[in-house]
Formats: sequence, C-alpha cells, structure tokens
Amino acid sequence: MVKIRIENVVASTSLGDALDLQSIALGLDGAEYEPEQFPGLIYRLKQPKTAILLFRSGKVVCTGAKSMNEVETSIHTVATQIKKGGQKITLKPKIEVQNIVASSDLESSINLNAIAVTLGLDRVEYEPEQFPGLVCRLDAPKVVVLLFGSGKLVCTGARKPADVQVAVQKITKELQGAGLLR
Repeated sequence: MVKIRIENVVASTSLGDALDLQSIALGLDGAEYEPEQFPGLIYRLKQPKTAILLFRSGKVVCTGAKSMNEVETSIHTVATQIKKGGQKITLKPKIEVQNIVASSDLESSINLNAIAVTLGLDRVEYEPEQFPGLVCRLDAPKVVVLLFGSGKLVCTGARKPADVQVAVQKITKELQGAGLLR
C-alpha cells in the first residue's frame, strides 16, 4: 500500500453578506490588511498552521491545512474571534474543499521518457528543459499527477482524500501494467 501525505487543503466558505475588514484587522492581533496591495485580510494561525483570507463579501479561504479537521478548526477559531469583535456572521458555515495537494513515493526510480510515450501525449506533458516532472492528467478522478524520475509524485486538484488514493492507485497500476514500475 502506497503511503500518501496530504500537504495542503484549500477550502472556502462564507461567513455572511459583508465583513468590515478594517475593524476585523484592528481586532485580530497579527492580521494583515493592506487593501492597496491585496483586497483581502490575511490572518495566520499558529495552531493549526494555516492562513485565513477574509474578503469584504464575506467569503473566506483557508489554506495550509493538512486535513479537513484543521480547516474546520481554523475557520471556527477565526469566526469566533470575529463574532466577539461584534460582527454579525454565520458561526457554522458550509465549507467546500477547492483543492487537495498530496505527495507520495512509488519507491522506485522511473523513466519519464518511457512513461510519456506509453501514456500518450494526449494525457501527458513532459518537457524536461522546462520542468523536471511529467504532468499527467487523469479524467476520473479529475486530478493532475506530477511524476518525477525519483519515483516521487504530487497529486493536485483533488476534492477529497479518496480521490488522491484512487489517482495514485490508478497511476501505479498503469505503470506496473506497462512494465515501467517494479
């Protein structure tokens, strides 16, 4: 069984119709709000180690989490602090995963040229002069897998951890079936 490590979960939600970012910035210690540079407020949490982006529209993006549990904890923590500051918000918003980035190791070096030819140019991009990895697009689940000669891989575009598991199993099976992986 191949070990998969979730590196980043990006999720979004809405805390309501409108947020007063200026007053939130004053109330949240360490918040960064420079509307001339970026339209949102950036708040970094130490535990779990995530970054929360808050927008005037009420939209919230959480990035840097290693699990859905960390996403929920981060958003709840910030929502609670904002509510204490006197803003009217939704405390239990519906959270939607936008992207999961995960890594794995096939535990064997692989020949990316042979893989590019075998998997077909309709599914892969491999330009070693531009980028050292082979980019493979899967249809089901709809994710992108970056393969490296070392056998390490990165999966991005997944919406749930099970998609990562399926993608890694699929690519492993395909490489083994073509005799390109021990």
